[in-house]
Amino acid sequence: MRRTGKKSGYALRNEEQHVFGKDLSAAAAEAYKLLRTNILFALPDEQKCRVVGVTSASGGEGKSTTALNLAYMLAEAGERVLLIEGDMRLPSISRQLKLKAAPGLSNVLAGRSEAREVLQESGLHSRLQVVSSGDVSPNPSDLLSTKAARVLIENLSEDYDFIVLDLPPVTGVADALAASRLTDGMIIVVRQNYTNRRDVADAMRQFSYVNAKVLGFVMTRTDTDKGKRRRGGTA
Repeated sequence: MRRTGKKSGYALRNEEQHVFGKDLSAAAAEAYKLLRTNILFALPDEQKCRVVGVTSASGGEGKSTTALNLAYMLAEAGERVLLIEGDMRLPSISRQLKLKAAPGLSNVLAGRSEAREVLQESGLHSRLQVVSSGDVSPNPSDLLSTKAARVLIENLSEDYDFIVLDLPPVTGVADALAASRLTDGMIIVVRQNYTNRRDVADAMRQFSYVNAKVLGFVMTRTDTDKGKRRRGGTA
């Protein structure tokens, strides 16, 4: 990752896309530390718990890996961190960490489980816990819009310094917009030579409608080989 523009921005090399935790290269670890540092500066530490959402304009950008490594680096810095697999449509974090997918977030928001029943150890760091996506839900955006979602975040905030929410892409579904109201700020992940500029512009416009705070951007796959899929321009 490196600074890429007027807003906070970072670029992640292609070979680091599916690597996390202690397996990160030295360069990637330093890059995530830079992202962590800027988030710590962007969100005042007077808050007992800071809630950060991670999303993208469209699918395939690398948002889940980014959320996972950000959570890990925050834990490495001594923060008590909870990573919530808020992408209930295409969850991947629980699979990457080999955790139980259910019961999880959807079960709690539907009133079928208690929060304490769905907390899992990440296996990456003693200060990092995870809430998986839970059973498949027909209406994830509705669940994230409920009072139960706000109450859950408020209650969990009492036990953590940071909550990181991995959320679905903005294009096509309202989940990230609904969940943005639960956060102190959002990070948007974009992929070089893949992300459509219009999708990013549309995502930013939609976040402005709900008064969400966008902290900055992370650019992934900066070494994408020629011939890879392109989708109308680079964000």
